[in-house]
Amino acid sequence: MLVLSEASVKASSSVSFLPEDLRCRLQQLQCCFTWGLKEEDLQLDDLSRQLQHDIDLQLGQRGAVRVLRYLQGRPQEALTLLSQSEDRTRKCFGEDSERRLIVTYGDMAWIQYHNGDYEEVQHPCGSSAELHAEVLGEKGWTLLKFSKSLYQEAGQCFQRALQLQPDSWEWNAGYAIALFRTEPSLSPATKQLRRAVKFCPDDGVLMSMLALKLVHQHKHREAEVLVERVLAVGPDDDDQVIRYVAKYLRIQVVFRQHLEFIRNKDDITVCFSSAFFHCTHTHTHTYN
Repeated sequence: MLVLSEASVKASSSVSFLPEDLRCRLQQLQCCFTWGLKEEDLQLDDLSRQLQHDIDLQLGQRGAVRVLRYLQGRPQEALTLLSQSEDRTRKCFGEDSERRLIVTYGDMAWIQYHNGDYEEVQHPCGSSAELHAEVLGEKGWTLLKFSKSLYQEAGQCFQRALQLQPDSWEWNAGYAIALFRTEPSLSPATKQLRRAVKFCPDDGVLMSMLALKLVHQHKHREAEVLVERVLAVGPDDDDQVIRYVAKYLRIQVVFRQHLEFIRNKDDITVCFSSAFFHCTHTHTHTYN
């Protein structure tokens, strides 16, 4: 486990005097600290960048990046950011905030516990035994972002969330991405990606994923139309879109589009090198 193990608890002589029911209550919370995350699976710097990208796209709540700050050895910053996230959630959702704050409260409680602030743990320990769609969805995003080994479970979380809220754009998008990452070309992923794109028609990541699936199914024209839409809507600095479109270009051997794609990029970063490799490999293989 990531931070639930005894080894990860901050050393303190007070730990042995904690009431047993407090520890049991903490273990019952639905949050990043009780979802089976493994520290050895994480690349913290890459994860930080991806979480910020997902926040910008409004994919998943902001709690995961707060927990990341804790893992980076910045617990007070993590608590501050979680508190700010709570305030924003209450401002945005008003009376409907509580279900969206279950995970946030759980993360707060565990960080306070690890810090030795045991009296502060008492307030956010309350957690509903019922798994709401908001909790299932947040768990799905967390598993999807934190560890490749948990992609399958992430998909199951989104599937359960969709049983409760079938028309949620966020759960549809998450389920589509989970299927894309875990299943072969001829799979339910294509159907789910189509549904997700219907809810998120300007999402370049979802459209480029669907294009790759369609290419493998020899639906080249439909895939080409999707890629044209991806390039039209941008954004130009989306690393995931760059990688997926580059893979598409390699498969389709459309070198002209590849050159146009690169010319439109003002800032070629290290993350772009993977996409550039796919495209240049195609050019070398095709024209030499």
